[in-house]
Amino acid sequence: MRFASLGSGSKGNATLVESGDTCVMIDCGFSTREVEKRLLRLEKLPQDINAILVTHEHGDHVRGVARLSRKYNIPVWMTAGTHTHCRTRDEYLELSIFSSHKPFAIDSLEILPFPVPHDAREPVQFVFSDGKKRLGILTDTGSITPHITLMLDNLDALLLEGNHDHDMLMNGSYSQQLKRRVSGRNGHLSNDQSAELLRNIDCSHLQHIVAAHLSEKNNHPEKVLSSFSEALNCDAANITLACQEKGFEWKTIVNTIEARVYY
Repeated sequence: MRFASLGSGSKGNATLVESGDTCVMIDCGFSTREVEKRLLRLEKLPQDINAILVTHEHGDHVRGVARLSRKYNIPVWMTAGTHTHCRTRDEYLELSIFSSHKPFAIDSLEILPFPVPHDAREPVQFVFSDGKKRLGILTDTGSITPHITLMLDNLDALLLEGNHDHDMLMNGSYSQQLKRRVSGRNGHLSNDQSAELLRNIDCSHLQHIVAAHLSEKNNHPEKVLSSFSEALNCDAANITLACQEKGFEWKTIVNTIEARVYY
């Protein structure tokens, strides 16, 4: 199993997860032309995508979903709450509704969604498995619940939000209302919140840790790397940063017996 990003941040998000002949895209906040261009960097085509999974209805996650789906006949999956909000914008050629509490499968990928606190209708994040290895994705979450901690325990790879540095956010140019939204229970995870999560889960099998959805105005790569590496007691070089313009290249999760564990 492997995963990569087309881009991560407030201007657009899209992540790929692949196992064998199965490739799914999580969210699509870019135009179809931009997706086509960014997929080429990862040596993929839109025709290679078996499904688009939607985490929630915010524009930086769904802006390009419907058009990409219609142009390339890609099935779309989302929760009923997300669909309630999205269906007034666009219709999809093939739509599947999933429960935020029940696992489902797309070909060779097992997918376990879980609910998260965010200011959206029915937001979710995911754990993916090929039957042997597990990848967790957690962004667009304002706080860590016991259920989130349980879901992300003992993974083989983790893509984790490091949206903002609390002091930079509070002292920055955002309005007080926006500061409260971002830092609130239903907003986005700070570096410190994500670091605390890493301290509270078993990271001994992690092969890859990726920091994602960094704010361009309220964070700095060095602050994210410092928080994550301190929590994991590892070298900052072992942590990947997902950027807005290029995302990150493919990360392969190998069989446990072959894995080099860093954390």
